[in-house]
Amino acid sequence: MSNRSIFVTRPFLPPLSEFVPYLEEIWENRVLTNGGGYHQRFERALCEYLGVDHLALFANGTIALLTALQALRISGEVITTPYSFVATAHSLLWNGITPVFVDIDPDTLNLDPNKIEVAITPRTTAIMPVHVYGHPCDVEAIQRIADNYNLKVIYDAAHAFGVQGEGGSVLIHGDLSVLSFHATKVFNTFEGGAIICPDAKTKDRIDRLKNFGYCGELEVIDTGINGKLSEFGSALGLLQLQYIDRLIFRRGKIDATYRARLKTVKGIRCLGDAGEKVPNHSYFPILVQADYPLSRDALWQRFKDKGIHCRRYFYPLITDFAMYRSLPSANREKLPVATAAAQQVLCLPIYPDLELAVVDEIAEFIAIQT
Repeated sequence: MSNRSIFVTRPFLPPLSEFVPYLEEIWENRVLTNGGGYHQRFERALCEYLGVDHLALFANGTIALLTALQALRISGEVITTPYSFVATAHSLLWNGITPVFVDIDPDTLNLDPNKIEVAITPRTTAIMPVHVYGHPCDVEAIQRIADNYNLKVIYDAAHAFGVQGEGGSVLIHGDLSVLSFHATKVFNTFEGGAIICPDAKTKDRIDRLKNFGYCGELEVIDTGINGKLSEFGSALGLLQLQYIDRLIFRRGKIDATYRARLKTVKGIRCLGDAGEKVPNHSYFPILVQADYPLSRDALWQRFKDKGIHCRRYFYPLITDFAMYRSLPSANREKLPVATAAAQQVLCLPIYPDLELAVVDEIAEFIAIQT
């Protein structure tokens, strides 16, 4: 195994020599932000690659979530999952919205549609599911519930770049979908994000909101924020798009190697897919179950001692944090599946330049503990 530490993810960066011409053009024209040429080209290229009609770029995925809620004028209560990164729920609090947490599906770890209806109250205005680890939610079931109760649906699709189901891109579902291009994601612009918009009118509103609410040069008509992606991030994104298919292919090889090596290890459960036609292999989570000889935390520590830094992701649950645990919906007794998953999950290293020999060693290390 390599002498350097092994982490869950390692951002892909293209050769610097390929990025230099982009930098030279930015230096020459002196347009650094505010929807410059690279920003416009990147939006068009992403729409084509992702199979969507309209998309608004953002400085990061969290600001995109905040803005998506504002764009749809969401208020009151929003039903969401406790099994996600904390930005999902934080975006609700920042907008003065009360999150209502419901349990997750034991097979996919996504929001369980069967738990949603009982949580709907007269104050409920929307549902915010998460495509956990890039695996699609049950979008049809969620949409049926939303239609029955006249609710909006905003998908936190931070992990779902490029994922396709039987009906095409998973990003076309719901009223809005939000992507993250953070350095830990399959596709990155260092920091960045996007909102997938259903039509040009919605995109125009979102573009105003991410630019302080300006309409033209002299009039401000919304209480917007500064959410713009710079020309540097846009240029890097354009270059990254040239590599993304081969990077996802490589991640698929790593995924398959883990599955082959771990399928007979007692007490280790590898999550299956959730019906995606084109996956992106965003993460490789395992569940360390009761019949494995070590606890999840003990295995995590042994890996750490060996220089392999796995991640307990998502742990703790959002509902375990101080600003959420007092909510009635945060009661662990109401969230048994999510609670168990958070105590068992361990995400193993997966990134394009991770050698398959190292993947074998990681899997073997798990197996020999038995």
